[in-house]
Amino acid sequence: MTSAGFSLRAYEQRDLPAIEDFWVAAWMATGFAIDFYARLPWLRAHLNKLAADGVEIVVGLDAEGRPAGFVTVDPSTGHLDQLCVAPSSQGGGLARALLDEAKRRSPGRIHLDVNEDNVRACRFYEREGFAVVGRGKSEMSGLPVRRLAWRGTNLQK
Repeated sequence: MTSAGFSLRAYEQRDLPAIEDFWVAAWMATGFAIDFYARLPWLRAHLNKLAADGVEIVVGLDAEGRPAGFVTVDPSTGHLDQLCVAPSSQGGGLARALLDEAKRRSPGRIHLDVNEDNVRACRFYEREGFAVVGRGKSEMSGLPVRRLAWRGTNLQK
């Protein structure tokens, strides 16, 4: 899939260093007082586990073909675990394209948790038709999260 100067494709192990770089940068830009560099071993293990469990990982490439975003979605449950876009690629439609791809792969339902204080992410999901269906706490940080869900049938698999 290609659009607006970027393209989407399946995750490859060689994408991991770039993903790590922009994942840390994107989280640091949120202002949370968390050492995201210290969480890189978790991210590596987590992505490997998700892939081994059949979760689909889609990478967004910038105009030069470099990884600039990714999304993970479990088509069997509709759970979206990660959606991240490099700060340099935010605002250009890549997050929406990745989310649309997740919706295509899990038609009719997507659910996720988002940090309550991640205002930009909360607004994004609201614009994309997600509704708050509950609240909780992040297992990793203990910070409050919104449980969001999207229901739709307008995207074909």
